[in-house]
Amino acid sequence: MSASTLVAIIVPVAVVLIIIAVVLWTLSRRRRLRERFGPEYDRTVEEQKSRPAAERELRAREARHDRLDIKELPAEVRRQYADDWSSVQEHFVDRPGDAVAEADRLVTRLMTERGYPTDGYQQQLADLSVEHGRTLEHYRTAHEINARSDGGQATTEELRGAMVHYRALFEELLTVRENPPRSDGS
Repeated sequence: MSASTLVAIIVPVAVVLIIIAVVLWTLSRRRRLRERFGPEYDRTVEEQKSRPAAERELRAREARHDRLDIKELPAEVRRQYADDWSSVQEHFVDRPGDAVAEADRLVTRLMTERGYPTDGYQQQLADLSVEHGRTLEHYRTAHEINARSDGGQATTEELRGAMVHYRALFEELLTVRENPPRSDGS
């Protein structure tokens, strides 16, 4: 076999192997993002109107999140937050709208103490999505009901639902993670 024949065989095979490696690497990154962000992955793809743009956005969120100083809370502080939550729930019977607003403030205070910036709602969503993508829709729904409650446009049943939604994120923020996910996929 001549050298030119060998080159004619080896180069296309090498190109095909490189293409396969790139495709597998891309699919692996996509799968990791899907697993990490859960439903937030699909929501971001829909919002961005492009899978590559959404994946860039999600990786940017991971990079920002990695720069945050997110910390677990000591057991005593977690117990105090749990007591505070019980108090908020007790207020619901007499003042449902006020209790939902208190729940929102308590969740925001918990986020702050854990190390999440709370300057703007959209940034809160982006920052929370990295570790809490599976409960983020609860937060969105509760926040929307709370906003409507401010204008007197939420029913008592909707307010009850908001409390349930806030509690989902609240409990997840209080949970101590054995092995928090890392952005490098390990």
